[in-house]
Amino acid sequence: MAMLDKTYRPAEVEPKHYEQWENSGAFAAHTGSNKQPYTIMMPPPNVTGSLHMGHALTFTLQDVLIRYRRMSGHDALWQPGTDHAGIATQMVVERQLEAQKVTRHDLGRDKFMERVWEWKAESGGTITRQLRRLGASPDWAKERFTMDEGLSAAVRKVFVTLNRQGLIYRAKRLVNWDPKLHTAISDLEVEQREVKGHMWHFKYPVEGLENTYITVATTRPETMLGDSAVAVHPEDERFTALVGRQVRLPICDRLIPIVADEYSDPTKGTGAVKITPAHDFNDFQVGTRHDLPLLNIFDRDARTNEAVPQDYRGLDRYDARKKVVAAFEELGLLDKIEPHTHMVPYGDRSGVVIEPWLTDQWFVDAATLAKPAIEAVESGKTRFVPKHWENTYFEWMRNIQPWCISRQIWWGHQVPAWYGPDGAFFVEETEDEAWVAAKAHYGKDVDLVRDADVLDTWFSSALWPFSTLGWPEQTPELARYYPGDVLVTGFDIIFFWVARMMMMGIHFMGDVPFKDIYIHALVRDEKGQKMSKSKGNIIDPLDLIDKYGCDALRFTLSALAAQGRDVKLAEGRVEGYRNFATKLWNAARFCQMNECHPVVGFDPKSVKETVNRWIVAKTAETADKVGSAIENYRYDAAAGGAYQFVWGAFCDWYLEFAKPIFNGADEAAKAETRATAAWVLDQILHILHPLMPFITEELWSQTATRDGSLMLRPWPVLTGLQDAATEAEMDWVVRMISTVRAVRSEMNVPPGAQVDLLVSGLATEKNGWASTHADLITRLARLSAFDVKPAAERIAQASSHGAAQMVVDEATLIMPLGGVIDVDKERARLTKEVDRLDGEIAKVDKKLSNADFVAKARPEVVAEQHERRLEWAAAKDKLKEALERLSGA
Repeated sequence: MAMLDKTYRPAEVEPKHYEQWENSGAFAAHTGSNKQPYTIMMPPPNVTGSLHMGHALTFTLQDVLIRYRRMSGHDALWQPGTDHAGIATQMVVERQLEAQKVTRHDLGRDKFMERVWEWKAESGGTITRQLRRLGASPDWAKERFTMDEGLSAAVRKVFVTLNRQGLIYRAKRLVNWDPKLHTAISDLEVEQREVKGHMWHFKYPVEGLENTYITVATTRPETMLGDSAVAVHPEDERFTALVGRQVRLPICDRLIPIVADEYSDPTKGTGAVKITPAHDFNDFQVGTRHDLPLLNIFDRDARTNEAVPQDYRGLDRYDARKKVVAAFEELGLLDKIEPHTHMVPYGDRSGVVIEPWLTDQWFVDAATLAKPAIEAVESGKTRFVPKHWENTYFEWMRNIQPWCISRQIWWGHQVPAWYGPDGAFFVEETEDEAWVAAKAHYGKDVDLVRDADVLDTWFSSALWPFSTLGWPEQTPELARYYPGDVLVTGFDIIFFWVARMMMMGIHFMGDVPFKDIYIHALVRDEKGQKMSKSKGNIIDPLDLIDKYGCDALRFTLSALAAQGRDVKLAEGRVEGYRNFATKLWNAARFCQMNECHPVVGFDPKSVKETVNRWIVAKTAETADKVGSAIENYRYDAAAGGAYQFVWGAFCDWYLEFAKPIFNGADEAAKAETRATAAWVLDQILHILHPLMPFITEELWSQTATRDGSLMLRPWPVLTGLQDAATEAEMDWVVRMISTVRAVRSEMNVPPGAQVDLLVSGLATEKNGWASTHADLITRLARLSAFDVKPAAERIAQASSHGAAQMVVDEATLIMPLGGVIDVDKERARLTKEVDRLDGEIAKVDKKLSNADFVAKARPEVVAEQHERRLEWAAAKDKLKEALERLSGA
């Protein structure tokens, strides 16, 4: 084998291995295999999107699971694909047209759709190319798109079936209307923003009673043009006499009733509320209870329509507001105006204020579909990890409203419904079937017009777990890979997507779509702030891959993915794990230089040398620990366990312990240690592979001649290698050296200086260990003498001239420092540093005890102060310990 290059070059290595893996079919699932299947459905990214840090996290976590399960002997299917992303994609193309001064209406539907398909073809490969750069290993040959022919057939089948079962229906209801995009959007696409506005108090004259008014308070004066009642609480004695009477609505000159309804809160405003059933969700409910007329006063642009008095027609809603308020003031009916902060709904895509608007739309009876989906989580058929997310799921599902699935846009799955001349409609999978149904209905051929609406994007992605496997056809894939094992996703789409897949999966497949739902946190910047364009703190994962290599980014994201905690990403962490990759590379080079080559038929159980028995046991422990951490979605523990073992046990300790053997004369010990080092390095490559696929594959191919790639090798299951006695012995050696090293650095002992070490109170069995490993301890702790049975006067003399004392298990270690450092100066330095930290801690405490600061500062700023305090307190404790160690202090 050629010698490894001095440096690892990810930019050359990554594309080479990825291409080999993909071309050799290493990512493929095998439907005919007799292995146990393991399935993850990839949350399909937007087809026209590009990789951001949230993607990098979720796809890394999924890839870690898939690579681990593949190595553990499963037939692993990671199903890839992309989502057509209705409104988002249409908006991109409309913006391109806008630049050419063209609207979609100028082009017409067919031509516009051609443009979107063109754009999809152009930019649709970006995200999947970028996923390859991340090292993701889905079965690309099975890639699907939510609007490909097969998935479109599934959508039509589901729509028609649910319609026949009465679970999809058409109704005139209030929806969230986006006056800029001219479409209904779902509750989930509405963003509530806090706005400083006003509360206007209007006096409505009570009909038939001289000088009697009922005052209503409103934040939206313009909607009074559509009022159809005033409501008061049935038990509010102030209004008892007025219930059943009418008021004359100013400006409109209409009579409207005063009704008693519990929706009116006697403690709020004036206790009386105006009711506009066509423009407010709560008022709509009141209107239904009292059979009030629904008066729609806006058109699709949120401008006033023919239903309002002549002078008020064709006005923008905010111009209408000004005009209404001015008229009330002139009529002497404006009681008062108060400043008022309240929540206003905005469209998350268009950024304009959403208008509740009465239109004909298609709805899914979500409440009926939600029942079995709630029961599946209650009974544990599907479980959330971390568990607390199930409360969010239950809260939403138990209060679920009808789901409005129609959108007034063009890009998407067109509703499979056709209208006859009298408005009767026929829901069928094809136009031909609609003709047949219409003919049966009318008794003759008639002209049919297809519904122009398309379905909400989440409707098709709700079918993803089974539509991608070929449903409605009963394919072998469907039988084998449904239900999936785990869904990995962010908490922000529990409602959008998770809940809907649960409803549809149970309804159409009779089983839950996945057994586990692992919910990961958000990736924030290092200060804990959300990444956003406006803050300018977005970190591009591809930049980090270019700079530090893909493995470093993947390892960082895994190490930071602690359950229930946001990921605070600092570039320094990625750099740190790049150094870890370098450390691994250098360790492999060191092994090569010392002729450590894999020995065929090597049996780790047969090793005799203490250091080798120790590292073999630690390797077995690590393989087990990392494997079970991945199985339990404890990515941080998997990365942490692997890191501590590779950098700590293997590189820092074992290879140091092995040096004297490599340089010694005992040929048997040398051969055994070389074979052991090579074996451990191989196990490390296996263990790190799911987290760091590229560097491990490269080292695997470079350190020995072997067939096939590392990614298809079995995960190490190493039993019978535990050796408690050897582990206790070598762990003690490590503890001794580490303790001395730590105290040397605390006390500012120059690295080159050799110091004595006196050990008293050592347990009998450890005397043997101390003599066996005296050379190692002396060399690695940089000692001039290692005395395990010092005379009492030697200890007394050392202490009187200044010595550092430390404790390891039952023994006391004394390190005379009199001739090595200026003890008094060191004591002064430590004292000064303790005082400085006391001052810093006092400053933070003052801030944190100031209620004003805590109330006004951003949460991440407060959190940062708390973290600083913890760091300073920990540093102070260490310094105080060091002071106490200097005997005589």
